[in-house]
Amino acid sequence: MVARVRIPDVVRRGQPFDVRIAIQHVMETGFRFDDSGRTIARNVIHTLVARYDGVEVYRAELGSGIAANPYLQFWITAPASGVLELSWIDDAGVAGSERVPVTVRD
Repeated sequence: MVARVRIPDVVRRGQPFDVRIAIQHVMETGFRFDDSGRTIARNVIHTLVARYDGVEVYRAELGSGIAANPYLQFWITAPASGVLELSWIDDAGVAGSERVPVTVRD
């Protein structure tokens, strides 16, 4: 799965900054049918976790009500420069992740 992550180029120490992530994913709800009338199996991203330098700082549990190619925005605070790792997994067991360096200035 491909994702696009946006954060500010530079963040201030101790100040919250926004993280935006868009993940390319079909997000099948399990309520649609194929051309033969069979139900298309549910396959949604159910968990998204953000870790900053290995420490979990955000977690989202998603359901079938979220749109295809989900877009999420949340705020975190960085005490020092480090790496933000975002990881997610869908109902089919397919996992994805992105790593983004964060530059912190006083």
